[in-house]
Amino acid sequence: MAPTLSSADAEKISTLKSDVATLDQISENEKSGFINLVARYLSGEAQHIEWSKIQTPTDEVVVPYDTLAPVPEDAAETKKLLDKLVVLKLNGGLGTTMGCTGPKSVIEVRNGLTFLDLIVIQIETLNAKYGCNVPLLLMNSFNTHDDTLKIVEKYANSKIDIHTFNQSQYPRLVVEDFKPLSSKGNTTKEAWYPPGHGDVFPAFKNSGKLDALLSQGKEYVFVANSDNLGAVVDLKILSHLITNKNEYCMEVTPKTLADVKGGTLISYEGKVQLLEIAQVADEHVNEFKSIEKFKIFNTNNLWVNLQAINRLVEGDALKMEIIPNPKEVDGIKVLQLETAAGAAIRFFDHAIGINVPRSRFLPVKASSDLLLVQSDLYTLSDGFVTRNPARANPANPSIELGPEFKKVASFLSRFKSIPSIIDLDSLKVTGDVWFGASITLKGKVTITAKPGVKLEIPDGAVIADKEINGPEDI
Repeated sequence: MAPTLSSADAEKISTLKSDVATLDQISENEKSGFINLVARYLSGEAQHIEWSKIQTPTDEVVVPYDTLAPVPEDAAETKKLLDKLVVLKLNGGLGTTMGCTGPKSVIEVRNGLTFLDLIVIQIETLNAKYGCNVPLLLMNSFNTHDDTLKIVEKYANSKIDIHTFNQSQYPRLVVEDFKPLSSKGNTTKEAWYPPGHGDVFPAFKNSGKLDALLSQGKEYVFVANSDNLGAVVDLKILSHLITNKNEYCMEVTPKTLADVKGGTLISYEGKVQLLEIAQVADEHVNEFKSIEKFKIFNTNNLWVNLQAINRLVEGDALKMEIIPNPKEVDGIKVLQLETAAGAAIRFFDHAIGINVPRSRFLPVKASSDLLLVQSDLYTLSDGFVTRNPARANPANPSIELGPEFKKVASFLSRFKSIPSIIDLDSLKVTGDVWFGASITLKGKVTITAKPGVKLEIPDGAVIADKEINGPEDI
């Protein structure tokens, strides 16, 4: 159904079409995808959620992980399962928030290995163990494409097929007159944006990769963020989806106070769907954030049937909620319209959530997360980052590092070695603090350097339940 537009908005779209037609940087598919998105946005077809109709999903809709059937022991059966699978990592993000210039996936996580190295090692291990051929796809953005191609060259001799494709490139819209920023003489990358990971489905199809994989007999794709170290292939989930013919599965996990803004799954008018904080009216926001009513949140680990993606993209049926993202470029107010892959859940048949253990959600968004995964809380084997069973507390310690630690390079330079944090509950570091080697932190630790003072924690220090404001407190 075409969106209904007022005559003024229809005029805007008509002018925009002419403007976009002249942009030779992007394909016809990208042009029409962009125009469609803008038309949907202008028609105001936002989907309004009636709060009273929201229901908590049952265990049939959000399946508890521990009720999944065990995977058959037979290696030949496992190989058959894995030969139906493709792994797709969302690799469009730059590591700018962590002070890096290239793709975030090339930040070193542990033992000199990057996110991408770990992903490749994991899949190689699976392929070697079962004699299967699980390919790896990387969806890049125009920001990460060139760098990723160079990086992928180093895996040329690995036992794994690696494919890359780009998500769409859309022009940023000037708010004032709804013209593409690129047609205003801005020829830099700043004039463009990648329209969110909801674009994974059309971009996958438009790249030709989807058709190629279908012709090889592949059936499911496991989609995850490249910076989520917990997002590894899970045979129990794959087996469950194939057995039950589920076209879409979102992994959710129990919400903690750190995740209150994360999207959650609800049952609504007989369908399962994702509810994001942006869709919630102000008067219900506190209820949305409560851990009592909405106990789970979306990890963005998604399992999707390839035939279903093909059917829905061809039928132009994936109308995910539009997320308007206002920005400013050189003092000009611009708008970028995005969609999220999780919101597609309501368009697939027999879609479910699976309530997975927290270990499947281990994202590295900041240097405080890097501290966790580089510490003795985790071990690394065959590319898999596994939590140390010696830690009694099921929750990770909460870590707050000051702005001095924000960039990866400065974070690494401030630790001679990463402290032992097996028994740490919380750590807060403020100011110009430097850590020596073989330090142990336990309980609740606060370290504050006074303004203008360099505070060095000596080698071998053991700090338990202490507040440190100067060398005399150590």
